[in-house]
Parts: sequence; C-alpha cells; structure tokens
Amino acid sequence: MNAQTQQIIMTIVTWAGLFAVFYFILIRPQKKKDKKLKEMRQSLSVGDKVTTIGGIIANVAKIEEDFVVLELGPNRTKVPFEKWAIGTVESNKESVE
Repeated sequence: MNAQTQQIIMTIVTWAGLFAVFYFILIRPQKKKDKKLKEMRQSLSVGDKVTTIGGIIANVAKIEEDFVVLELGPNRTKVPFEKWAIGTVESNKESVE
C-alpha cells in the first residue's frame, strides 16, 4: 500500500467513527425519546391528568384521532388541543366527576 491509499483509508475510518459517535450520543437517544412520547400520547385515555407543552394542567375529556379535548379550571371549560401539544401525563384515571 502506498501513502495515498493509507490516507484515504484513515479518512474513511475517521468519518465512520465520527458518524458512530454522533449516532450513539445524539441520534439514538432522541429516537428513543420520540418513540416514548408517541406511545404516551397514543395511550391517553379519558380522565387522565395531563400537562401541555405550554404548561396548562387539565383533565382529558374526549379523545379524537389528531386532537384531545381538555377540561380546564373550576368551570370545566372544554378546549381542544392537538395531540402533539401534550407534554406529560401527570397521573392516570383521576376521578372523573
């Protein structure tokens, strides 16, 4: 092997190693997080207490394919939200009155 061939091989190995590092440090954990969020949003049920990505805490009143209707405040005002706006599920099956 001549020096130029060795240099090309080392460049390829370096780029492959760099890609592997980025994959395991950045890409793979983000995919796991996205999958977990999607599963959480798909498993929502009526009566769950949720927090939106905007910080609104409410109970799920109705679930549609792409959105959920949340009950807010003491008057139980019903407001529709996109499913992607649900940030966390605080607790499951709070008492629905």
